[in-house]
Amino acid sequence: MPYIFTVILLFIVELFYFKIADRFNIIDKPNERSSHSIITLRGGGIIFYIALLIFFVQSGAHPWFFIGLTLMAFISFLDDVMELSTRLRLGVHFTSVLLMAYQLGVFTMPWYYLLITFVIIVGVINAYNFMDGINGITALYSFVVCGLLLYVNNSVHFIEQDFLIYTLLGLLVFSFFNFRNQAKCFAGDVGSVGIAYILLFALGALILKTGDFIYILFLAIYGVDSVWSIVRRLYLRENILEGHRTHLYQYLANEVGCNRLLISGIYAILQIILGFLVVHMAQYDAEVQWLFSIGVLVVLSVVYLLVKDYIVKNYALRIVKENI
Repeated sequence: MPYIFTVILLFIVELFYFKIADRFNIIDKPNERSSHSIITLRGGGIIFYIALLIFFVQSGAHPWFFIGLTLMAFISFLDDVMELSTRLRLGVHFTSVLLMAYQLGVFTMPWYYLLITFVIIVGVINAYNFMDGINGITALYSFVVCGLLLYVNNSVHFIEQDFLIYTLLGLLVFSFFNFRNQAKCFAGDVGSVGIAYILLFALGALILKTGDFIYILFLAIYGVDSVWSIVRRLYLRENILEGHRTHLYQYLANEVGCNRLLISGIYAILQIILGFLVVHMAQYDAEVQWLFSIGVLVVLSVVYLLVKDYIVKNYALRIVKENI
């Protein structure tokens, strides 16, 4: 029953936010890098923070993490509304990452654990931000990752069950407005960065509890697309910090013309299949886990590069030639 009331409350809050966004013109206007063609409200992903706020008020759990989430959500929301300096944004992100690491107890471990934690968190948050480019992809993919964490938490208790359930409720409400051919709202930086921060905290707690780094593959589908897109842009000497349309999902949506919701569904299905394989492989020793992880990443990379190369040659280059 409390969960039903929470969902109702989150719907009311989201609808109230829409009025604010409409009143203050917090919108996402299409440009040459966009995968949408109509003006859409931005920042609907603020509901992820509200869902965790409700959890925190009820439980008081993980205060340092929640302070970090608040800072991250606040600076990201400001970035949705106005253009902020890179130095200010990175400074807040750095502080938030340190707060998460402190909450996870990483400061009591060897120094290189903090370095690894910092690199992974910053990398995943930026990947999540850049992957948030078509309707439904952030909502569905995050729903799968959170669902996998909830499944594992039933047998390996690494975090409060309500932490994950309230996150899922926030995703459910956001999906209602975003998983449409013409979305009512986009997540915005406050949503993509916020949900990445939330899921990374839970994932970090799982990895530290079990000592099994294989669980990082819960983010493998996003990771492969993000890493190889960055590699390609570095090869072409492009600025990797600028927005672009060179992720595989963007090529599928823009050049090939696939339905955006179908693409989001494919990414989610691939991740849930891989996720259950990861859960199964986690029962084996570290050597088997590493061999499995390397094998999965190699296979995903080869398939990804072949598909992307085919699309670039048969769709993207053809479109460029037609426009010359």
